[in-house]
Amino acid sequence: MQWEGAALHAAWLASPFISQGCRIRAAQTRLLSPHHGMEAELPAVTKEPFDFDTPVDRKQSDSAKWQDDADILPMWIADMDFRTAPAVIAALEARVAHRVFGYPTPDSAYFEAIAGWFARRHGVHLRQDSIIPMIGVAPAIQTILRALCAPGDGVIVQPPVYNRFLSAMNHVGCRRIDNPLVLRNNRYEMDFADLERKAASPQARMLLLCNPHNPGGRVWTRAELEQVARICARHEVMVVSDEIHGDLAFCAHPFTPFAALDDDTAPSYITCTGAGKAFNVSGLQNAFVVAGDPQLRVRLQEAMTADQIRDLNPMGLVATTAAYREGEGWLGALVAYLESNYRLVRQAFAERLPHIGVIDQEGTYLAWLDCRKLEPSSETLAARLVHEVGVQVTPGSIYGVEGEGFLRANFACPRSRLEDGLDRLIRGLSNSRS
Repeated sequence: MQWEGAALHAAWLASPFISQGCRIRAAQTRLLSPHHGMEAELPAVTKEPFDFDTPVDRKQSDSAKWQDDADILPMWIADMDFRTAPAVIAALEARVAHRVFGYPTPDSAYFEAIAGWFARRHGVHLRQDSIIPMIGVAPAIQTILRALCAPGDGVIVQPPVYNRFLSAMNHVGCRRIDNPLVLRNNRYEMDFADLERKAASPQARMLLLCNPHNPGGRVWTRAELEQVARICARHEVMVVSDEIHGDLAFCAHPFTPFAALDDDTAPSYITCTGAGKAFNVSGLQNAFVVAGDPQLRVRLQEAMTADQIRDLNPMGLVATTAAYREGEGWLGALVAYLESNYRLVRQAFAERLPHIGVIDQEGTYLAWLDCRKLEPSSETLAARLVHEVGVQVTPGSIYGVEGEGFLRANFACPRSRLEDGLDRLIRGLSNSRS
């Protein structure tokens, strides 16, 4: 098999990233810390191309992804095997040099960095007072459900969908209302007629939207989001949009935040996002919620304080500020590398195992593999892959019954590691009966 090599990667890196989400900017060499005005001199971080090819040994670290047997190649949890952006590393090193790590609070530089990022990349002008920092998107969603829904209230989800949506609803006692996605021509679409019916239910209070969609890989278009907004506004259904993968949209599929929709079209909405996925800093526990309505914002702040998810990590504040102020060049190169990896996944299966479908993907780094022609359940199949070929992927059944027969595989890793993982996957799946 002819694997895609360095020439293809070099061509991607040399291309002019001028589209939304692919624009490369020169990084600055100075950073205003988000901690009480401390200014640090940083080394230059603009040298390109950025290195995504050199493997990083994570087995001796505290990585949850790499805790299993040394012979197991993990391709499951949504965690990249790349070092974060040099600007982020430099900012963290400067913060460590301060040597005091007391309770932090974000200052104006942090909020300005977030607002500047949304304005530059997405054309969305956020009021800084609409931004609520907290420790992570998943805990925020559970708190939002608890604060705004009563036990038994209906919450619409679009399976197959991120499993933490489903577990949060169970914990809070909400009634799940499914609006399943439709797989048509190897690409997921929303069923708007069904969404209209479900939103019209007297019990429906909220829609949990995954934008971009995990695990389906769709980056919803503005037209699709506007249709969602109109339906939810008609029936007074609040939209909570998880946009943590938004900055990982592929170049031909620009990401539209729900907040970019016209105010007179959009219903009440809340955005949950952060720099964690795009810059591989999820372990630093910093994300944020955006709520434009002042009264709603007060309710959320009170609920998040009560749930103790607003006790921030000083390193997370520094990383977020540096990523949004100086990380755009690195992110453009990363997205190009991820797209090239995705094409490699498609090519490998098309040439070696064509009866396994690779669902068309427009963003994220999580391949969605259609194994429905194979006999075992997705859970059995995933367990067999660990046992027989030493590769760990996620069974699709955890994303709802609509995910049964699928596997989710993380391709955010150096090319050599991905080639190893694909070889293992294809050998293991070849042993399963169709």
